[in-house]
Amino acid sequence: MLWIMRVSGFFSAAMVMVVISPSLQSFPPAEAIRSSHLDGYLRFPAGIGAAGARGRFSFRQALPFRNAEECGSPGDNNTSCNPTFVHIAITLDVEYLRGSIAAVHSVLQHALCPENVFFHFLVSDTSLETLVRSAFPRLRFKVYYFEPERVRGLISTSVRQALEQPLNYARNYLADMLEPCVRRVIYLDSDLVVVDDIAKLWRTSLGSRTVGAPEYCHANFTKYFTGRFWSDPRLAGTFAGRRPCYFNTGVMVIDLVRWRRFGYTRRIERWMEVQKGGVGGGGGIYELGSLPPFLLVFAGHVAPIEHRWNQHGLGGDNVKGSCRDLHPGPVSLLHWSGSGKPWVRLASNQPCPLDALWAPYDLYGPAP
Repeated sequence: MLWIMRVSGFFSAAMVMVVISPSLQSFPPAEAIRSSHLDGYLRFPAGIGAAGARGRFSFRQALPFRNAEECGSPGDNNTSCNPTFVHIAITLDVEYLRGSIAAVHSVLQHALCPENVFFHFLVSDTSLETLVRSAFPRLRFKVYYFEPERVRGLISTSVRQALEQPLNYARNYLADMLEPCVRRVIYLDSDLVVVDDIAKLWRTSLGSRTVGAPEYCHANFTKYFTGRFWSDPRLAGTFAGRRPCYFNTGVMVIDLVRWRRFGYTRRIERWMEVQKGGVGGGGGIYELGSLPPFLLVFAGHVAPIEHRWNQHGLGGDNVKGSCRDLHPGPVSLLHWSGSGKPWVRLASNQPCPLDALWAPYDLYGPAP
């Protein structure tokens, strides 16, 4: 577990104090980061240019990972149907590839049983599979091609262009794309790092719910939809009898059995059709990409998960991407949602202080 405590406001002394539990002290990337170490993490390693996510990619090979003795062996069943596996779905694309590789690296570094983690990569470019294999030779994973045309006609204009990319909507189709034997999956965005054992999140009870996620009921829920939505009683009545709270769809535990049984993919698509104006004469009911349809379907029906599993908003807002402070409390996952991404800010030599917590998991660049 990673505990991060703020020191007199927003890094007034430019210092982050990290206290690591004994069970994780053996993992090098999770070493304590103190003020004297920040500069070293924020300098770009030699040989890594400022091209950011574009251009030719070069990733170092991650250090080998092994299960702890208490994990036992996963056996000879290396397919995704092995019932002992923890399943994680994440997208891979050119723009966010550096972040995705860092996210995978962080999961492996902190997992007690990394050989029992199976990754499901959603891609629009199958050539990225070779790159993943070169960075993680022993990784258990499968690549799924997501056809952009499947959703392109349902995507509407958003406040940020990145939110309009078809692959951003692939999470809607996990229940269709993954094998039926995969009964549960953790969905993770590409702009985060995990600093705790992912098996703890995997074991979260969803009760009778289909989706589990940290909820933020103090947030102004009305801002996620336009005035046109709230002024139409038929639309606003969607939340009648529910206590809807905002949740971030970048970290979710999903019961795929229930999802398939109740047809949630189609329910989400119907709201996207309403947004486009194709159903009931609606249109223009939200501006935040793939998030609002999830809120329309699930808000008020989410299994709450501890906030430690999504310290989100570290990428600032959707326009400026300014630096943000941490929320109080323990941290198991750091999420750079928003327009500011740590690999872009590091490449441009304009990092925010918290980007130092992402840098140790970065494998971009040639081997030293």
